[in-house]
Amino acid sequence: MNSPVRSFRAVGGEPFFARRAAGATLWDADGRPYIDYVCSWGALPLGHAHPRVEAALREAVGEGTSFGVPNPREVGLGERIRSAFPSIEKLRMTSSGTEACMTAIRLARGFTGREKILKFAGCYHGHSDSLLVKAGSGALTHGEPDSAGVPRAVAELTLVLPWNDPFAARELFAREGERIAAVILEPVPANAGLLPPRPGFLEEVRELCTEHEALLIFDEVITGFRLGMGGAQERFGIRPDLTILGKIVGGGLPAAALGGRAEILDRLAPDGDVYHAGTLSGNPLAMAAGLAQIEEMERTDAHKRLEQLGAFLESEIRMLLSRRGEKKVQVQRVSSLFCLFFTDRPVISLQEALESDRKRFARFFHSLLQQGIFFPPSPFETCFLSTAHSEQDLEKTVAAIARALEESQ
Repeated sequence: MNSPVRSFRAVGGEPFFARRAAGATLWDADGRPYIDYVCSWGALPLGHAHPRVEAALREAVGEGTSFGVPNPREVGLGERIRSAFPSIEKLRMTSSGTEACMTAIRLARGFTGREKILKFAGCYHGHSDSLLVKAGSGALTHGEPDSAGVPRAVAELTLVLPWNDPFAARELFAREGERIAAVILEPVPANAGLLPPRPGFLEEVRELCTEHEALLIFDEVITGFRLGMGGAQERFGIRPDLTILGKIVGGGLPAAALGGRAEILDRLAPDGDVYHAGTLSGNPLAMAAGLAQIEEMERTDAHKRLEQLGAFLESEIRMLLSRRGEKKVQVQRVSSLFCLFFTDRPVISLQEALESDRKRFARFFHSLLQQGIFFPPSPFETCFLSTAHSEQDLEKTVAAIARALEESQ
């Protein structure tokens, strides 16, 4: 497994390998189809193998796969991103969200002259050393590494708070505000299940950052272009200082971007003193695929369709739960993102997610897989809808959920 989240034991004892995909369907190496709610972990809001994206790739690959110098497609995608996100005045392309987040942290430290970073438990920002820390007991945890190989001295510069707790944030800033370079967060955390922000929480964090002259970094690798053309910051009306984009901007190919205020981005090399480089940054194939996907989303008003599909599926699942008298299943959704937690109350933090019934979720997941429905294999991931999903796909999924609920008891 080249990424840990892919590692699970499928029905029959081994994980399945994908052979091909089209629309909302994934076929494994044995030819078995699955209705796919992973969608390459959110990178494919139009579904697999979209004709316009494929056409853009065929044209681009005929001109060369990598140049090592600037190409017009990276400028085209950059301009499209900038027009959708008013907070982004300048941007830098990277090859992954992890790389973009790592660069954003270095840039924030270089710009502010401060060293400490604040993140929230349950928000995932890739696997760079500064961001692989977790929250322990209490409101504040200083530097507990989440992985072997992360130096404690690095981890100690990262502060972690519980998500959706404005009181803890205010208390921390009162003590540490002058030493915090940046706050990095997923505006809608989608790597611990789905944890929608409480009303006013994001606004509170924005105010604290402004008051203490710390940078606010929105990690919109998942939400960017998915919750609207302007991402979560458009949906919630909040302007961050820096934004991380990924997944959708590559159209299914490896690509991400870091953007924000011009005065901050100007500190990046070669003009500034904060170093970042990447041989494949702005790769012409990824730029072509990403631009084609984003333009198609705008042309077809894809966000309206995604919202309709999400609302329909949520309504159907809730009616099913009501008919069954299920009191220990929570449906959480924001637009085309959704998840199910096996617990008796809404989940608003990582700690509550950890307290859900993970063993029942595992039984639920495998029952769905047997029925040809592919959900993420962990309760700490999020399901993704695409415009390629049909109402018939969703109805079949709800029927499979009914059986999986029964079999997972």
